[in-house]
Amino acid sequence: MSPTLQVVVAPDSFKGSATAVEVASAIGGGWSEARPGDTVVLAPMADGGEGTIDALALAIPGSKRMPITVTGPVGEPVEAEWLLIPGEESIGTTGVVELANTSGITLLSTLAPMDAQTSGFGEAIVAALDHGVEKLLLAIGGSASTDGGVGALTALGARFLDPQGNPILPGGAGLADLVTVDFSGLRALPEGGAEIITDVTNPLLAVDGAAAVFGPQKGADMHQVAALDRSLAGLVRIVGQTAVTTRPREAARLADPEAPGSGAAGGTGYGLALWGAVIRSGAETVATAVGLERQIREADVVITGEGRFDSQSAAGKVPSFVVGLAEKHGTFPLLVAGSIEADPEEFAASVSLSELAGSPGAAMENPVSFLWAAGRALANGGAKTSTSTS
Repeated sequence: MSPTLQVVVAPDSFKGSATAVEVASAIGGGWSEARPGDTVVLAPMADGGEGTIDALALAIPGSKRMPITVTGPVGEPVEAEWLLIPGEESIGTTGVVELANTSGITLLSTLAPMDAQTSGFGEAIVAALDHGVEKLLLAIGGSASTDGGVGALTALGARFLDPQGNPILPGGAGLADLVTVDFSGLRALPEGGAEIITDVTNPLLAVDGAAAVFGPQKGADMHQVAALDRSLAGLVRIVGQTAVTTRPREAARLADPEAPGSGAAGGTGYGLALWGAVIRSGAETVATAVGLERQIREADVVITGEGRFDSQSAAGKVPSFVVGLAEKHGTFPLLVAGSIEADPEEFAASVSLSELAGSPGAAMENPVSFLWAAGRALANGGAKTSTSTS
């Protein structure tokens, strides 16, 4: 009789088909069906995008969802939420605010590359501050806009003015009229600071920047991409030249437009860094918050995954972070992905839902059943084994 195992299931969401919670539950269910004597621990992960609140709410006892109505990405009311994490010992309460559920692209029925903005995200941050949180985790994946975080900063008390001294219009289009920035009314950071969590490492400007790389995904054509990039460059210049702040000239030094992650969420990474927030790896920050390293250290097997495992997966994505922890603690790493387009050589075994289902379309139509089957296949040792594993 085989020994019982401690198994941790720590996947990211399969974007467009299943949340991280659904993915973890299905994989864990399939494993438990095949090996009912094992202990299966569900630890759904996130990297700062959609599902970050869900992952943390499941993992952290005592977390409380805080409903809120905010301004959506094109001005309509949106029912959203932020997450209140209770304090422990010397650590006070933490507020988790997710851009995807306040100002995200999935909230749009029609893409609005020039008009979408981040005001609702800032309103949710204000709600968390007003509640008295002592630290903020700001998850900025899944944005609809390219406004440099100006909408969020405006909600926090900053002023972005046109030549007549009036507030600029919301969205990336409004940035073209910016001539003055006033940070004198900007809310203070909470005592424990604010961390920006993202898996994006792009700078703010130019060919690898927010507009060029992510603008087309938000509906921008080549002319709009160029206009947005010019406007973001203008934001950087004007912050340095004209910013009025309670800490003279400090605003120009708080953010580096070339820093990795400054281009995340249409430049919201840069905007939040102007506030004083610090850009962190999304997967690492979420893992720390849920205690994933301890869980993997105590486990025999860890299963991770994402919708598409490709050459980008090594750049701070959840699977690469999880497999790093597994290697550190001698835990057996396994992978489940919707499709596998790069060699999963670091994993002992892997399962592609597309191969199980016969096609990507079939896998996406019924992901939960194939995730269950993937968990069962891994438990039975029927998965594809990496050629690098002896």
